[in-house]
Amino acid sequence: MFEVAVIEDPAAAEASLDPVRSRLLAELARPASATMLAAKIGMPRQKVNYHLRALERHGLIELVEERRKGNTIERVMAATAASYVISPVALAAVAPDPARSPDQLSARWLLAVASRLVRDVGELVTGAAKARKRVATFAIDGQVRFASAADRAAFAERLAEVVTALAGEYHDETAEGGRVHRVIVALHPQVRTEISEVSEIKES
Repeated sequence: MFEVAVIEDPAAAEASLDPVRSRLLAELARPASATMLAAKIGMPRQKVNYHLRALERHGLIELVEERRKGNTIERVMAATAASYVISPVALAAVAPDPARSPDQLSARWLLAVASRLVRDVGELVTGAAKARKRVATFAIDGQVRFASAADRAAFAERLAEVVTALAGEYHDETAEGGRVHRVIVALHPQVRTEISEVSEIKES
């Protein structure tokens, strides 16, 4: 089972977004049969089987084993991944394009860049899985608390200068056998969650 799987097929994306099938995917983090799932979610086994067949058809779940029970064979299924990401490829006709209106200070442009990141890394992960190879990537995820908007602006300006200088130091347009890598650096306000709010209350 993969930790994260990328859904690129529109039909598979539609199947995963169905509330019942989404619940079944979550339940199938551990192998289970239609009978076991029916008891868990309170739905007739025939309906569960219908949804399982759709999920299996799109490669979202797979057969783990078959058990004989009397005159019947019970199929035990499991999700192909612990979690799923729907790639913008699934909505190619309306996928955002960062090239349309590049604006470093636009939240919507950042969203378009993030969408492209999901698309590109998703394709790399899918290709690497087929070739049974790893994808060489690197990411930083951290927090900075600014005292003012002016400090935030100064930080962004300095960050751009440092990244530009570093890229210029290592970029080699003529390197034989070299491979272009995309560098994305983002800065946005942290979304407040119940966990972070509780932590702030305890700290104060």
